[in-house]
Amino acid sequence: MSGRPASDGIMILIGMYDSPFTRRVAIALALLGYGFEHRAWSVGADFDRIRQYSPLGRVPVLVLADGQVLTESAAILDWLEHEPGGAMLLPAGGAERREAMRLVGLASGAADRCVASVLERIFHPAEHRSAALLERNRVQVEGALAALDDACAARGDRWLASEAMTLADITVACYANYAAQSLPVDLSPWPALEAHVARCEALDVFRAHYTPFFTPQPKGTKESIA
Repeated sequence: MSGRPASDGIMILIGMYDSPFTRRVAIALALLGYGFEHRAWSVGADFDRIRQYSPLGRVPVLVLADGQVLTESAAILDWLEHEPGGAMLLPAGGAERREAMRLVGLASGAADRCVASVLERIFHPAEHRSAALLERNRVQVEGALAALDDACAARGDRWLASEAMTLADITVACYANYAAQSLPVDLSPWPALEAHVARCEALDVFRAHYTPFFTPQPKGTKESIA
């Protein structure tokens, strides 16, 4: 799908940084030296505007300089990694790449379950929410966090899949932070993971692409659903 060409030949990244999916793309773009215009559009308030670029109405959306539109963070990051002359986001192959992909998969699954819980709270009033679904989501998230903690502990002070920071480190930090804020869940039972998140969040590139998570309240209620 194509959209309107990006202004001045600069890519446009659509989505708020309280979305961990948008945030990891922004951090990767910055680390790889790509300039981009950021449009902090909400999938709630700006749904129709987002759909002008992506029929899904989801974020992130990356509008390339020629107007070509890429959606879904995995697809965007795969394109970035395979651009001619571009830097690698992941180890090239072997055990390091397998480990990186394993950790990305665990973190992505946890973030997906957090989104499901957020949507359950947004669209269903308290009396109609599925307690069983919310509990199942929590069990899945906590299982993933425990596995990620084991991986962080095994690496100590080193990056998770290589001697340099990779997409695995970015994804684990962004998605674990999102779980902590959106589910919400306390990360302290997983100290190695908590330390990894803190290490990443202290970096300038992480601080520059950050918005605290906020869940809008359903219409007609005063109940917080964060």
